[in-house]
Amino acid sequence: MYHDLKKLYWWPNMKAIIAEYVGKCLTCSRVKAECQKPSGLLIQLEIPTSKWERITMDFISKLPKTSSGHDTIWVIVDRLTKSVHFIPTRETDSMETLTRLYIKEIVSRHGVPISITLDRESHFTSRFWQSMQSALDFEKGWERHLPLVEFSYNNRYHASIKAAPFKVLYGRKCRSPVCWAEVGDVQLTRPEIIHETTEKIVQIRQCLQAARDRQRSYANIRRKPLEFQVGDCVMLKESPQKGVIRFGKQGKLNPRYIGPFKILDRIGPVAYELKLPEELSNVHSTFYVSNLKKCLSDESLVIPMKEL
Repeated sequence: MYHDLKKLYWWPNMKAIIAEYVGKCLTCSRVKAECQKPSGLLIQLEIPTSKWERITMDFISKLPKTSSGHDTIWVIVDRLTKSVHFIPTRETDSMETLTRLYIKEIVSRHGVPISITLDRESHFTSRFWQSMQSALDFEKGWERHLPLVEFSYNNRYHASIKAAPFKVLYGRKCRSPVCWAEVGDVQLTRPEIIHETTEKIVQIRQCLQAARDRQRSYANIRRKPLEFQVGDCVMLKESPQKGVIRFGKQGKLNPRYIGPFKILDRIGPVAYELKLPEELSNVHSTFYVSNLKKCLSDESLVIPMKEL
């Protein structure tokens, strides 16, 4: 545009004014492809301090159905030791069924974790914790609560070994499903296995920190930091994975971004909550910073969603 205009016109600070005008063009903001590094530096999870204190979950589904009717594997991993449990389930299992399996296979052996990380929406995690609270109500017979009895036995003091079995195994007592308070620091007394276990945890944490440092250095070479303020207007990248599918026909000039949308809140260091219109009410309103870019257009130029 500058080279075309300068053949016929001139005014002071011409090139900068043209660049500013193009930068505020809403159509260009929607259609123009990004040529810069992805925004948002790598944010890593906290390194756990104890075994089975913080876990991750995932589901491997769409498998051939077994004779027992199972078609899904529930994968539960301890983030410190990387030890794993594979639990066969069904894709149609209810939250109550998953909760009973979790108490039987995980809580009875390792206690209650502090945090659960999984790639499903936050509503799943919330419903899972609520269902687990309900499952701790001692009703409907002894068989359903046998895993909790097993946990209680392993977590209580035994005079013969001068400690609880879980303390000998993990170097500390496990967090109870009844009292979810934080477990205190380990007192390095007898038996000697407690001291050995504690040293192993220190070594594991050092190895995990070294691996995290390598991952961060590799990832951040290809990324750039980007921050917004509450109240800023941003453009949202179309993402089929998030449910924000493309509008209209596919093509080179099809919008790559929609918006602008106002930022309502900052969720953690690299995520933001947007004020979405009713047309996108089925889309979760929190987005990673790499899906956003600053909108410089005036609010008077905003096109309603129904016109796209």
